Amino acid sequence: MDVAAWLRGLGLEQYARAFRDNDVDGEVLPELTADDLISIGVTSVGHRRKLLAAIAALRTEPPTAAPAASATSAPISPPTIDAERRQLTVMFGDLVGSTELSARLDPEDLRAVIGAYHRCCAGVIERNGGFVAKYMGDGVLAYFGYPRADEHDAERAVRAGLELVEAVAALDTPADAPVQVRVGIATGLVVVGDLIGEGAAQEQSVVGETPNLAARLQALAEPRTVVIGPSTRRLTAGLFDYEDLGTVKIKGFAAPVTASRVLRESAVEGRFEAHHGPELTPLVGRDEELDLLLRRWQQAKTGEGCVVLVSGEPGIGKSRLAQTLLERLSGEPHTRLRFFCSPHHQDSALYPTITQLERAAGFRREDTAEQRLDKLEAVLAQATNDLGEAAPLLAALLSLPVGDRHPPLNLTPQKQKERTLQALVAQVQGLAARQPVVMLFEDAQWSDPTSLELFDLIIDRAPALPLLLIITFRPEFSPPWTGRPHVTSRSLNRLTPRQRTEMIAGVTGGKALPEEIAAQIIDRTDGVPLFVEELTKAVVESGILTDTGNRFNAAGPVVPLAIPASLQASLLARLDRLAPAREVAQIGAALGRQFSHELLSAVAPMPPAQLDEALGQLVASELVYRRGMVCTGFIWDGYSCTQRGRSAKPCCAVAGSTSIPGLPWPSRSGFQEPLSRNLNCWLTTAPKRVLAQGLSAIGNGQASGLRSVPPLWKPLPTSRKGSRP
Repeated sequence: MDVAAWLRGLGLEQYARAFRDNDVDGEVLPELTADDLISIGVTSVGHRRKLLAAIAALRTEPPTAAPAASATSAPISPPTIDAERRQLTVMFGDLVGSTELSARLDPEDLRAVIGAYHRCCAGVIERNGGFVAKYMGDGVLAYFGYPRADEHDAERAVRAGLELVEAVAALDTPADAPVQVRVGIATGLVVVGDLIGEGAAQEQSVVGETPNLAARLQALAEPRTVVIGPSTRRLTAGLFDYEDLGTVKIKGFAAPVTASRVLRESAVEGRFEAHHGPELTPLVGRDEELDLLLRRWQQAKTGEGCVVLVSGEPGIGKSRLAQTLLERLSGEPHTRLRFFCSPHHQDSALYPTITQLERAAGFRREDTAEQRLDKLEAVLAQATNDLGEAAPLLAALLSLPVGDRHPPLNLTPQKQKERTLQALVAQVQGLAARQPVVMLFEDAQWSDPTSLELFDLIIDRAPALPLLLIITFRPEFSPPWTGRPHVTSRSLNRLTPRQRTEMIAGVTGGKALPEEIAAQIIDRTDGVPLFVEELTKAVVESGILTDTGNRFNAAGPVVPLAIPASLQASLLARLDRLAPAREVAQIGAALGRQFSHELLSAVAPMPPAQLDEALGQLVASELVYRRGMVCTGFIWDGYSCTQRGRSAKPCCAVAGSTSIPGLPWPSRSGFQEPLSRNLNCWLTTAPKRVLAQGLSAIGNGQASGLRSVPPLWKPLPTSRKGSRP
């Protein structure tokens, strides 16, 4: 690969010599990181991001075919199930005026325009975690949430849409005027994965109203705009600024649909504030943790700095705890510094610091470079009277030209990085010299390596400063600072049933829910505060309750509660990360909420070692809980089966809720028949004690919504391949 030509194609040929001097060839290029680019000499944030996006495109390769099954493989093997029922965000993009272009341009020029447009779409969509499902001439269909879910799929799709309309308009094409695209985005439940067509025409289809809605919303959009449906807006509320388009009548939809035009990213400080707004549910069950933080704050104010590491699974309340601390300290003199890591910028060096400086300086979109430099210097002056070195270093970090105001740096990339980190640490020290400082470094699991270096330096100096540093992260992150005398670690536990009841009352404003509904929420949320809050809100807003003033009454028969859309993406993402264990989750969902290890072993079509490994993964991920020793029983964290239509289609509800569609639907021949035969065999051979235990587990599962197991017990015909059980 000609790296110099590649750089020229990006308009960044000025770095060709630096790449060559650092022995970056076609083999090394796809492995470069943001820190590598800084070391090479790419100091501009804009250029780094452009290069990282192009490098990410180089890494994209078509998936290789799976090896053919061996003729000596075990006779019982997991069935191949293509279609999946899951929440999906669908994007439709349409090139504006393509008919006019085809009439005006030479076919070869039109081909160049369409090709550039397709390449631009693919780059933007894949960069934001999407999957280009199909090109349709001047249209592009993309999925966010398949083949692998991410908890931020809807947000990623909207970001991709905003980036796409700008990127397409900036394309250099044979068209005489800038080309434009309009985008429609919708989120909802679909069945995705069935292969239709043959050869080059083969594609993975999506069945459901969501793709139709995305296409209709795209038709409503003006050129160079993004229009989204109501579900997408609910999932991204607070993260973007919107223009309400009102309710619109859409062909093929019985009820009018609320549509919104996305204008830009919002200026909200953090993700927690974006999703929760100013009115927060009262903090429950965190008295000990809050007391610990307040004690460490009192210690820090005396000049003995402290670091508190707060870990916990998503939704457990890490940000809520930090927010409560800030509320408690609002009346005390202190400086507050908040740094937010982002899942979208893990390759952007010092991204949390860059955004913190931009917020502190009050940058506005319409500011000139000179105005931004003035604002940056005003912020830096709060910590030091000497801006001679800090200003040009941090201006370079923010890609701000300094003109003649400061002398050029003339530093090697490595030296500039070191001096920049030193300047940032000096800023913290200078602020702490004026008054105590509270620093929050949130979601460290998404941090870039350079930010970890920076906070390593700050933590080294913390004991001599009036500083309280709180770092939050998920369990998969291993903090390198544990064991130091001034560092305290605290893991947040799930809420007890009593605390869940208290939190439900906080969400409902003290109004009691029907006992059966409250019991379902307490049972199925398994003590995760976010799940308690979201499921309670969903129930209150669902229309199944009537408000009598001091309590809610059920408006009809109480049915198993469905998981809110706001939680589906997060839970599906957890399942997708455990792809090898998903079949075990599927079988467990069919058996019920509780099942014994022996029952699962009897019906699962896999070797014992493979089954135990899969169960270990599910237990470690807290999707399954174990009681007693290996063979005494496992309790599924909210898995159930529901009956939809005429055939049984297991759905999963992780962490205690029902009806999160995410696991593959079992085909009649691929899943139900082997499971039924294995279950019938087990029913006739199991010892009475184990049989009673297994049937009790199945009964518990049926009580929580399982209605597909009884048909599985019936004898199945062996000759009629497509018959229903």
